[in-house]
Amino acid sequence: MSKDKQVKNITSRDDDFAQWYTDVCRVADLVDYSSVKGSMIIRPYGYAIWENIVNILDKKFKETGHLNVQMPMFIPESLFNIEKDHVEGFAPECAIVTHGGKEELEDKMIVRPTSEVLFCEHFKKIIKSYRDLPLLYNQWCTIVRWEKETRPFLRSREILWQEGHTMHSTEQEAKEETLRMLDVYTDLQKNYLAIPVITGKKTDKEKFAGAEETYTIEAMMYDGIALQNGTSHYFGNGFAKAFDIKFLNKNNELETPYQTSWGVTTRMIGSIIMVHGDDRGLVLPPNIAPYKVCIVPIGEVEDTLLNIESSLKEKEITFTTDRTDKSPGFKFAEAEVKGYPIRLEVGKRDLENGYVTIVRRDTLEKIQVTVDECINKIEEVLSDIQSNLYNKAKERRDNLIFEAETYDEFINITKEKTGFIKTHWCGDVACENKIKDDTTYKSRCIIDENSKGKCVCCGKDANTLIYFGKQY
Repeated sequence: MSKDKQVKNITSRDDDFAQWYTDVCRVADLVDYSSVKGSMIIRPYGYAIWENIVNILDKKFKETGHLNVQMPMFIPESLFNIEKDHVEGFAPECAIVTHGGKEELEDKMIVRPTSEVLFCEHFKKIIKSYRDLPLLYNQWCTIVRWEKETRPFLRSREILWQEGHTMHSTEQEAKEETLRMLDVYTDLQKNYLAIPVITGKKTDKEKFAGAEETYTIEAMMYDGIALQNGTSHYFGNGFAKAFDIKFLNKNNELETPYQTSWGVTTRMIGSIIMVHGDDRGLVLPPNIAPYKVCIVPIGEVEDTLLNIESSLKEKEITFTTDRTDKSPGFKFAEAEVKGYPIRLEVGKRDLENGYVTIVRRDTLEKIQVTVDECINKIEEVLSDIQSNLYNKAKERRDNLIFEAETYDEFINITKEKTGFIKTHWCGDVACENKIKDDTTYKSRCIIDENSKGKCVCCGKDANTLIYFGKQY
């Protein structure tokens, strides 16, 4: 297959963005399909990206005092039904086990869509005194949500994720934890995934089932559509009261603790693809790429290769070397499809002329340097690629944020453009629903609850500045 033919296997993102996304997932060897409808096989390269995300976040969680635990996969239906708002929110997506072997189960088992009730059942047993608080737990696991329409990474029925669950003695401490973990997620998006995000509070209609407040990280994809890349929830003590969790305070009086929950999923890999990818394939930010450098030897250059590989190891720069017998053109195309931040071309003829070639994946710029200079130059270029990808994504995102003061302006924007619309809203769910019904735009997040204006929908006085947008 020629280089051009391999690239042509990817639909142009401007012609058909959905098909482009599917093509990139497939051609870049990130996922494969199986006979399990709605679920995906995450291939080694795709899983390596997830492993990097896991390692980064797990380190941050432990630095902030959180401990990893493992909860069961199954939740007895009787236990799941204790918190009514929670049940109502998740019931349409639940997978339910009705039989164990050949016997029908008296108490059906919910395959966990999330683990709040399991944590609460456990917390009731182990929280006795203020000395037991705060309790800071996190779980890396798989959840199941019976999605009707599925797409690799973005929506699947079986999802890899993490879910944090914490208990606190005071409302203030729990609210601080909610926002602290939102900041951890925001740092991951900006400094590792190179994705600019908007953070804020969800409306009551869009908040997590059972939460008092939900805070969200909203990213904009290349096509102007939003992707919720993470959420952090303040539960108050609703779950704790439902499960009768109490602790003795310093005055030996019984109190109800306050709870938080927060989580992210493999959906973030989908956002990396849709924010940074192009018609040649995947484009990975160096700080999240499994391999920062792909070395492509051309001719007999083994001694030089070994020296370069040794230097990269010393600098802890991850790399892969393509020693296959494929043609150089095929190797170049494959490196571009897989989104390696740097392709390092080491050719026999180039070495005779005293140089190797660094190719940036983000711009496809070629830089010729000597072998002695190449490692330092690679470090410099990797840093620049990381910054460039973020700045490029931010510029595009900012250019797709529009403002509307009247409903006519709002409607016209939705007809002519795709992106986020910043506007005022009165807080009435009727207006929120009307906007969705008229335009398919949903509320993304509240960014200011003390901003005076007129509701874009009904024209009444409004204090809430909010973003609306289409979503994946």
